[in-house]
Amino acid sequence: MTAGEQVPFGARLEQAFTERGRLCVGIDPHAGLLDQWGLDDSADGVREFGLRVVDAAFGRVGIVKPQISFFERHGAAGYAALERVLARARDAGLIVIGDVKRGDIGSTVEAYGQAWLTPGAPLEVDAITLSPYLGLGSLASTLQYAVDRGKGAFVLAATSNPEAAAVQQAVLQSSSRAGSTVAAAMLSGVAGINAAQPDASAKTFGSAGVVIGATLRLEDFGIDRQSPPDGPVVPVLAPGFGAQGAQPSETRAIFGALSAGVIVSESRSILDAGPDGIADRIARRVDEVAAA
Repeated sequence: MTAGEQVPFGARLEQAFTERGRLCVGIDPHAGLLDQWGLDDSADGVREFGLRVVDAAFGRVGIVKPQISFFERHGAAGYAALERVLARARDAGLIVIGDVKRGDIGSTVEAYGQAWLTPGAPLEVDAITLSPYLGLGSLASTLQYAVDRGKGAFVLAATSNPEAAAVQQAVLQSSSRAGSTVAAAMLSGVAGINAAQPDASAKTFGSAGVVIGATLRLEDFGIDRQSPPDGPVVPVLAPGFGAQGAQPSETRAIFGALSAGVIVSESRSILDAGPDGIADRIARRVDEVAAA
């Protein structure tokens, strides 16, 4: 690697798996949790909540995932609070996945990528979530922007909200992936992006990933659990563990051949422990995930 070249997100994610496990702690300061934590539902409250979660995560896990909407609802002050939380997480050496779910076309989606994925930007994170329902191709420039800067992205493929099934299980009629479900096409498209990168191999982690809910039957979405896509390991951001019912011990049964890249994402099941119990809860869940 030459001077100034970025370490790929996939390589950093794989290192985090090795050193700290695959648990990802959500940072979701919604009103009920703020009250439970004794904090005001304000920009000051979400800042304090986020900083405390980062401090509890430091040295115990390698990945955190702030849900941006809970900061955004407090306007400019909420974004200022978020910048503080992101800076603390970067200083702590955590991988930060910004759950922003952006999706658009042309210069607009490129601007989203620049806002969140540019090194040194106020909102800099290591990866973002992207919504592909204007077509995966509409995200191509942002995905490449991420890869070129050592960043990552997770494209929504199969989500647990009931309304999503009608779209994500639909079979494509006219595309290069005709006959595949929308969800399966997102997975294969992302795998293709990873395979096209320099030095890609089946032994490496890709920097582009997908979001697949852990409470789903992948077969219902046309996703093959028996054999992984060709090329690098596809990172899978998997919400649904903990409070939503999925358990880390079920990871292989749920994801099959995709299991190697699964990020076990938990929010409520950890945050419900409160400010005094969250560190112990994280440590216990790390051990449970490692034993799975």
